[in-house]
Amino acid sequence: MELSTSIVDRSWRSGTGRDIVTFVVMATSVHLPSKLLEAVDRKAKALRISRNQLVVQALEREVQDAEWSVGFFERLADTNSETSSAVDDMMREIRKTRRSKPARRF
Repeated sequence: MELSTSIVDRSWRSGTGRDIVTFVVMATSVHLPSKLLEAVDRKAKALRISRNQLVVQALEREVQDAEWSVGFFERLADTNSETSSAVDDMMREIRKTRRSKPARRF
């Protein structure tokens, strides 16, 4: 995890001229089809921003606009023993066949 601190001009809001804004940046890896990646690169270039900035903006819009149905997260958390057992079996198989990295314990 990388902690990033930026000084942002917020004179319009705070009246002090500058505030310090701290946010956490998590590195991740996403696998995209080559044609989609090419389209992302073209769009980022046209907007004169980095690929990362374009992806972050698109994801922020998607998450912000997402409307979760009432009780969605509660239903995800509500598992029965059959579901728990199936997930445990799946994780054992995934850990057994991983080759690129050591298995992480959750």
